Amino acid sequence: MSVKDKYQPVLNLGEKLNIKDGDVTEENGVLKVKGQANTQYEKNLLWDKIKEIGGENPSDIKANITVADESVYARHVVKSGESLSKISKHYYGDPMKYKKIFEANSGILKNPDVIHPDQVLVIPNP
Repeated sequence: MSVKDKYQPVLNLGEKLNIKDGDVTEENGVLKVKGQANTQYEKNLLWDKIKEIGGENPSDIKANITVADESVYARHVVKSGESLSKISKHYYGDPMKYKKIFEANSGILKNPDVIHPDQVLVIPNP
């Protein structure tokens, strides 16, 4: 199995996340990946996938992933049935940090208990 085949799930995730300026080369058994994620959250997703496949400090891949918008952690499109606490748990691992999301979106949210499908919320940096 080539190193590119080994890390194909990372490349697939990059495509799904619409990583910009992506470039993949293989040199002396090392996969070199570069590109630009939209947010830090997307960059973290890629690194988590790399570590899942190659371990905590993989030696067969070198990734240079930059972030286009460092002012926010993520942008989230609300789905039916979601709440700010559920969204907070997803991004921060803590449902009680929903207030941070509410405050960052005070221009479009008037009540933390009322959000609507298809609203785009800013998820602030942790």
